[in-house]
Amino acid sequence: MRRLLDLMLAGDTGAAAELWADDGIAEFPFAAGASPRRLTGRDQIRDYLSGFPETYDLREVSELTVHHTQRPDTVVVEYHANGRSVRTGTPYRMDYIVVITVQDGVITRFRDYWNPLAGAAAAGNLPELLDSLRSEVAR
Repeated sequence: MRRLLDLMLAGDTGAAAELWADDGIAEFPFAAGASPRRLTGRDQIRDYLSGFPETYDLREVSELTVHHTQRPDTVVVEYHANGRSVRTGTPYRMDYIVVITVQDGVITRFRDYWNPLAGAAAAGNLPELLDSLRSEVAR
């Protein structure tokens, strides 16, 4: 997890994607609007991560806490990220909880619990997110 965060801080999303297994999964249970809820395979994960530096200038990751589980291949990681929105210049502050499973040195499953409202507000697209949520409710 530390290696992944270091690569994201450096803006090296391609190398970050290489940490996943070829058929690895990234899940975002709280995702809303146009954000994907599930990515399958390193290529989809690479495509997703490649847009992060264009949206957020990640500057610091702090308060990293690792909780071990009863499964030796799975941990729960809590951390706080700080940066700026590239589009708006507003501060980006996000608390994350990630459940990560690693087998044979690569990520096989990554469940990322983040706040889509805070992300959209920092990125300057909160109105679009709210419109998409209203559309989902109207269906």
